[in-house]
Amino acid sequence: MIDGRSNRIFQRRSSHTIRSTWLRWLIPSIGVGVLFFAAVFTPGQTRSARPISENEDSPKPPAIVIGFVGGFIAHDNPVHSEVELAARLRKEYPAGVVVETFESYRGERAQREILKLLDTNHDGTLAMEEKQNARIIIYGHSWGGSESIYLARALEKDGIPVLLTLQVDSISRPGHDDTTIPANVAQAANFYQAHGLLRGHHDIRAADPGRTRIIGNFLFDYDASPLKCSQYPWYDRIFVKPHTQIECDPAVWDQVESLIRSNMPAAMPSEAAR
Repeated sequence: MIDGRSNRIFQRRSSHTIRSTWLRWLIPSIGVGVLFFAAVFTPGQTRSARPISENEDSPKPPAIVIGFVGGFIAHDNPVHSEVELAARLRKEYPAGVVVETFESYRGERAQREILKLLDTNHDGTLAMEEKQNARIIIYGHSWGGSESIYLARALEKDGIPVLLTLQVDSISRPGHDDTTIPANVAQAANFYQAHGLLRGHHDIRAADPGRTRIIGNFLFDYDASPLKCSQYPWYDRIFVKPHTQIECDPAVWDQVESLIRSNMPAAMPSEAAR
C-alpha cells in the first residue's frame, strides 16, 4: 500500500512529468510559430516563386501597322485601297507584325490597341523599354489621313515613338491640325491632289525638323489620265471624283506600300515559294 507521504511524492513526480512533457511540446511549437509569423509579416519582404532578374530581356512587341479608312466607311470594306493594303500585308507577314484597320473616328480605339500590344509583360503599364521597343506605322486616306496624325500626337503624349506616317489626300476636321507632324514621328509622307470639293493638304511640315524627316509632298493630277474607280459608289465618283481617284490609284498605294515595307522586318516566304 502507498502511505500518505509516498502518495504526495508520487503526485509531485507525476505533475513534474506532465509539466515536462507539456513544455517539451510547447516550446518547439512556439518556435515554429514565431518563425512562421516572422517569415510572413517581416516588413520589406515579398514572396516569389521565381525572382525576376533586372537584366532579363523582355519580349519584343510585334511591328504594328494601323490603317484608317476615310469618312464613315466601315473599317473592313474590301473595296477601299486602305483595306486591300492591310489584307496584303497580313498575308505576307503572318508573324511578328500586327496589321489593323479602323474607321476614321476610332483613333482612341486604335490607341488602346497599340498600348495593349506594347505591354509585353501584361502588367497594365508601359515601362520605358516597352515604349522604346515600339515599331509603329500609321496610314490613312481623307479623314483617315488626318486621324493618322491625331493618333501619332496622342502617342507622343504617351512617350511612344512612331516610325512612319502616311497621309493620302488628308482632310482635317474643323479646329484640328493634320499638317504639323509631331516630333515623335521619324518619317512622314503626304500624297495629295488639288481639284474637286475635297482636296488634301499640299504641305506637311515637321514640328521638329531635327527629329522628323519629311519624305515629301507628292502631287497627283487626274485631268490628263482619269481613273474610273468603277467599284466605288456612284456618288463618290460624281461628287468627290478626284478625291476618290487618288484613293483608288494603284500608283499611289504602290508608293505607300513600298514605304511601309521599307520600315518593316523581312516578310516570311510564301508557301508557294518554299
